[in-house]
Amino acid sequence: WRKGSAKRKDSAADAVPWSDSMAVQIADENHWPEIRALILVVSDAKKDTSSTAGMSTSVATSTLLQHRIQTVVPERMEGIEKAFQEKDFETFGQLTMKDSNQFHAVCMDTYPPIFYMNDISRMVVRIVHAYNQWAGEIRAAYTFDAGPNAVLYTLDKYAIEVGALMLHYFPAPTAQNGTSYINKSDYAKEIEEYKLDPELLAATEKTGRTPAAGDVKMMYYTKSGPAPQVLSMEEANLDPTTGLNTYHP
Repeated sequence: WRKGSAKRKDSAADAVPWSDSMAVQIADENHWPEIRALILVVSDAKKDTSSTAGMSTSVATSTLLQHRIQTVVPERMEGIEKAFQEKDFETFGQLTMKDSNQFHAVCMDTYPPIFYMNDISRMVVRIVHAYNQWAGEIRAAYTFDAGPNAVLYTLDKYAIEVGALMLHYFPAPTAQNGTSYINKSDYAKEIEEYKLDPELLAATEKTGRTPAAGDVKMMYYTKSGPAPQVLSMEEANLDPTTGLNTYHP
C-alpha cells in the first residue's frame, strides 16, 4: 500500500486529492507458497454498523485513529512488507495480530463505540495466543476486519494442527458433517483424524473455552492465488454486451 498525498507534486492543480493512494503488489502468489489461511465464519448476518458508516464516525470522533494514521500504520506497513518478502512468519504474525487489535481499539475509541468482534471472536484470539505460547513461537496469527469472522494465517506445516485445534473447540453444528462444515473435504478428513497433543489441549483449556457446536458456521481453508486474470471470450462467463451470466454447467 502506498499512502499517496492530499496534494500531488507531479500532477495538475485539479488532480483529485489522494488519487495516488493505491495498493501495490510486492510479490506474486508463488513467493511464499507455504502460507495458508483458515477462515472461521462466526456470523453471516448483516452488520449493525457498515464499514463505510463506521469509518466515517471514527474519522470524526477517534483521536486514536489520527495517531494510528500518522505514526503506527506507515511503520507497520514497512515492517510487514519486509517480513513477507523475507518469509519471516514470526514477525508477519505478530504485526498482523497487533494491527488487527489496534483497528478494533480504534472502533472502541469511536464515539459511540463500534463493536465488530463478539465473544466468539475474542475466544478465538485467546486460543491462538495460548497455542502460540505453548508452541514457543507464532504458528498462527489472527486478523479481523469490520466483522466477527476470523482469518487465521499459518504455514503449511502447521495447517493441520491449527485446523484440528479450531475444530476441537468449534465443532460442526449437529446438522452438518465435517465435509459440509469445511470447504475442502480432504482437509476436513485430515484435521478430524489428527490427534492433538494433550499438553496443547491443557494449555488452551485455560482460556475457559468448552467445545460447543454452532458458534462457528463454516470453515474455509485456502491459500494465495493469482491476481485477476483476463479471460478469453471462450472462458468468460458474462456476455460483454448485456452483462448477463452465460455460464452453463
